[in-house]
Amino acid sequence: MLNQDLSKILSGNISRYSLVAATAKRAREISDKNLEDKVITTEKAVSLALNDFLNDKYKIVEPEEIANI
Repeated sequence: MLNQDLSKILSGNISRYSLVAATAKRAREISDKNLEDKVITTEKAVSLALNDFLNDKYKIVEPEEIANI
């Protein structure tokens, strides 16, 4: 995986913990969908998930109590 510029995602007061949790959740969704559709990809699910966030396909929304920490 290439080192991505994550400042675009983290600039909206998103914590690194939220980024990791959201990326893992999205990667699991991608893996499950590929398994269900019997699709084999050469790119890793985590890379695809990060690209989804970087390309604004998905957005991370934190609850208020976490966002203000």
